[in-house]
Amino acid sequence: MSRATYIAGRLAQMIPTILLIGVIVFALTRFLPGGPIAALLGDKASDEAIARITAQYGFDQPAIVQFGKFLNLASHGDLGDSIAYRMPAMRLIGDRLPVTLALTGFAVAIALGLATPLAFVAATYQNKAPDLLIRGVFQIGLSSPIFYVGLLLLTGLAAGLHLFPVGGYGDSFGEKIYHLILPALTLALSLSAVLMRSLRASILTIMTADFVDFARAKGLRPSLVMGRHILRNAIIATVTIVGLHIGELLGGAVITETVFAVPGVGRLMVDSIFARDYPVIQALTLCLAVLVSLTFLLTDLLQMALDPRIAR
Repeated sequence: MSRATYIAGRLAQMIPTILLIGVIVFALTRFLPGGPIAALLGDKASDEAIARITAQYGFDQPAIVQFGKFLNLASHGDLGDSIAYRMPAMRLIGDRLPVTLALTGFAVAIALGLATPLAFVAATYQNKAPDLLIRGVFQIGLSSPIFYVGLLLLTGLAAGLHLFPVGGYGDSFGEKIYHLILPALTLALSLSAVLMRSLRASILTIMTADFVDFARAKGLRPSLVMGRHILRNAIIATVTIVGLHIGELLGGAVITETVFAVPGVGRLMVDSIFARDYPVIQALTLCLAVLVSLTFLLTDLLQMALDPRIAR
């Protein structure tokens, strides 16, 4: 199977998935108590005002008609206008999505930077003091809830020691990175624990493989054996773990962005749920579903590049 055929097939598989997610999200938003009209006008609105706004947004029509209009707009790349912000939902998401992508990418970089060298140390000193210490520390991060870790970092490093800002995003590139350090570290701690344990197990398995013994017998330098033979094969499982946890990172961004007041799509999702902003909730869910699906596809392509046998 050629790579182009594989990519086309995977993209075709995304269509029913996105459609099913659209149906589920459209139905679930209608079960939210209160509704967007009550959130928009308040409890003291007149019956005339409620009827006018209800008809304006088409909420007086049957659900099947509303869903048909939603699909028609979505097929043209239009996911409706935000009720709370009075602007197209896609433009609103486009303004916030780069912040969340930067946060997620920064978190993955920190997690890999923490997990990779420590996994090698743990594997090298298997069941000895360094290995036990590393696994014990990472177990704490793995078992701690994201919101709890975020509050600890916010209270200790930001509010207590004033080493980092307590919230916001900044204006220049340097300020943005500075503001994202604590939120990204919050997301990275749990992911780095998973990556470290997976990479350690892969390294231990590959270090005893026959082709590694053969490479050592040929007289290759230990660093070359470690980099070319052990790391390249061990990293395949790590790529899979990162890809599978992208959805979890985006879910964690909802909490992290709320704790640190980061203006990304996670915080926008929370605000939209409270405002019962149906178009934004639906558009956000579909955009994140597409993003996660594309990440899975990219993960498969990276695996094929690292190990050509997968393509066959």
